[in-house]
Amino acid sequence: MKAWSDKIRKIEPYVPGEQSKNKNIIKLNANENPYPPSPKVIKALKEITDKQLSLYPNSNAESLVEALANYHSVQPEQVFVGNGSDDVLALCFMAFFNSKKPILFPDITYSFYPVWCKLFNIQYKEIPVDENFKINPSDYYTENGGIIIPNPNAPTGISEGKDFIKNILNNNKDCIVIIDEAYVDFGGYSCIELLKEYDNLVVVQTFSKSRSLAGMRIGTAISSKELISILNAVKNCYNSYTVDAVAMQCGIASVNDNEYFKSVISKIKATRERVSKEFAKIGFNVYPSHSNFIFVTKPDINAKNLFEALKNEGIFIRYFNIPRIDNHIRITIGTDEQMDILIKAVKKYIN
Repeated sequence: MKAWSDKIRKIEPYVPGEQSKNKNIIKLNANENPYPPSPKVIKALKEITDKQLSLYPNSNAESLVEALANYHSVQPEQVFVGNGSDDVLALCFMAFFNSKKPILFPDITYSFYPVWCKLFNIQYKEIPVDENFKINPSDYYTENGGIIIPNPNAPTGISEGKDFIKNILNNNKDCIVIIDEAYVDFGGYSCIELLKEYDNLVVVQTFSKSRSLAGMRIGTAISSKELISILNAVKNCYNSYTVDAVAMQCGIASVNDNEYFKSVISKIKATRERVSKEFAKIGFNVYPSHSNFIFVTKPDINAKNLFEALKNEGIFIRYFNIPRIDNHIRITIGTDEQMDILIKAVKKYIN
């Protein structure tokens, strides 16, 4: 052991979906959008000037903040943007989870949450979802230092409605409640409207999924003016230039092309429903999804073996070696052509 070994942090990092160097694979393991971003985004990208690249961007991304405020019908002071929702969430953990009481989140959920808790020395408690992977709001009535719930949840894709969110908020008025809406555009309920009633609510969204901008890394938080001011203060203690000029310009172009945005969402939802029915026909239990992926299991099929078999066929899906879901797989919704190839490969494996 080296002399300095006891002075460094020891932590188990988050493990994202595998990124293969093979460009010919069918990549259905990272919940990326199979369709390109808006043509207006490509146009904006081509119009980036030398000056925009040589000078620091606006530190508060004001132009993008204003575009988002207009889109969501809130005040600019209620909007924060960062480098993807992971960056935004990490800053939220630092800003809002600072009591000695544990924060609460589901036991089956986005696996980055416990990683941030360990990194920032935040106490936490995982609340078990039920046998159908549903969240029971009454489980969150207990004393806590904050709550974070993805809606729709990941990796299940299950979402809850307005009454569920209000139930959580009404019983947790003395802490910050973060609703992670990474997948909300694919059919879930967005609780942004509830910001008018609850000043302790923080809504986090991303451009990576529905807006096809995972490569740009744009995330946003929408909340009360007071909480956003605190979030900006934490950001300025950490990295005052979180969003670059290229991302800002492309983000604005995406927000301003709502027609294209809706058309892509419609295609993915239609494919999701068709593929869900196809998997059900061949004996899979398909959980109801309001996301751009489906979560499935088949008791007589070993999920890990299926995952490996598809990988050998050049089809990447997501397998989680985690208790309770270690015989389930998560499949990102690709194009219709990609999903047809997947279904054919799964049928071949089963037979």
